[in-house]
Amino acid sequence: MNFDSLKDNDATRSIEYEQTVIGAILLNPNAVADAMEIVKAEYFSEENHRKLFQIIVNKFTLGEKADAMTVLNDAVDEGVFQTSAEGKKYLLSIMDEVPTTENIRDYCEILRDKYEKRALIEAMQEIASAAMESGEKSSALLDLAEQKIYDIRKGKETSGLVKIEDALVNAFDNLKKISGEDRDKYLGAKMGFADLDRTLTGLNKSDLIVVAARPGMGKTAFALNIVTNACMKNEGMKVAVFSLEMSNEQLVMRMLSSESRVPSQSLKTGNISGEEWERLSIGAAHLAKMNIYLSDAGGLTVPQMKAKLRRIKGLGLVVIDYLQLMDSAKVKSGNRVEVVSEITRQLKLMAKELDVPVIVLSQLARGPESRTDHRPMLSDLRESGSIEQDADIVMMLYRDAYYHPETEQQNLSECIVAKNRHGEVGTVNLVWDGQYTRFSGMAKE
Repeated sequence: MNFDSLKDNDATRSIEYEQTVIGAILLNPNAVADAMEIVKAEYFSEENHRKLFQIIVNKFTLGEKADAMTVLNDAVDEGVFQTSAEGKKYLLSIMDEVPTTENIRDYCEILRDKYEKRALIEAMQEIASAAMESGEKSSALLDLAEQKIYDIRKGKETSGLVKIEDALVNAFDNLKKISGEDRDKYLGAKMGFADLDRTLTGLNKSDLIVVAARPGMGKTAFALNIVTNACMKNEGMKVAVFSLEMSNEQLVMRMLSSESRVPSQSLKTGNISGEEWERLSIGAAHLAKMNIYLSDAGGLTVPQMKAKLRRIKGLGLVVIDYLQLMDSAKVKSGNRVEVVSEITRQLKLMAKELDVPVIVLSQLARGPESRTDHRPMLSDLRESGSIEQDADIVMMLYRDAYYHPETEQQNLSECIVAKNRHGEVGTVNLVWDGQYTRFSGMAKE
């Protein structure tokens, strides 16, 4: 198939509409605001048209008037035209061809439509080339195709300014919902730890939540407890878990131990009593009813995760274990700070795009080991300050018994809420039961 011929037919050809949009703006500079809501410079197929539109946008941004003469001067300076005479002739000709400036939004909509068709053809070309020339598996090609189409669709979404009185109406509607009889439907999803839920107001949509700790503090166990608790506390919730360190079987074993109250050591050795087998059967049946989706594929990028997640309709929560094992689709340098920074930025964007809370686990640097007080701090976040910057919530786990085996508080664990974009910070005490790899709250629901 000749993709180039597809990009050059009446369905995708946009030269005339590009000229009409630019001409309409030059005739009526106030029309640029309407145009900017719908089209971008890259939507123009002709390079000189892209430059002209960008000149107009730049002037609008600076509060300058974008008429034929001011645009002409900048266009000559930037090499769009060889001479002022040439430029003047061209701009006047496209202005003369504009039927009316009142239909600027319609012209822009058609221009965007043609751009999207070209973008689809280019995506098809890239996918076809990858299928024929690369050694990628079909699953990776499908992820690529989904991401390409999603990116095109996402670029179509625009939102205008909202008047404050309309925003106030929406705010009061939301207040009525979260204070009414059905308030649980509209509040953040419950994590199953009463004190923590009160502090964080649950798991809020589009939040990036970082759970950080030194090795051995129970990060994975804590995250899995949140997963099962969320499924129990929030009817019908669907949860996706990406484990880049442990296999699906290992994750299930942990959840079985926690849910059935059968020591994890027994599950590792196979020394299981008749009573424990019965509890395991009940626990397994309970877990099987939960909408939990597992992936143990290693080295995933955020776009690859998004491609998988978009297939789950009604997704309510994403958990990733853990950040430092992820790959970046864009940054390939050996600088892990740059890589982690790019990943956290993409994770936050993913949380917003999918409108779900995303919990990502993260290792801490060795800072706590060298301090008298081993409790972690935000500055201990490993490899990047962008983790703190991009995260809406940062929770850190600490167990004093790990450093002081003689302590009387063997089962006490601290969840330190070090950052909370929605409210207060502080420490919430939890109960840790190591033999079942299980956390529980100290307060009653």
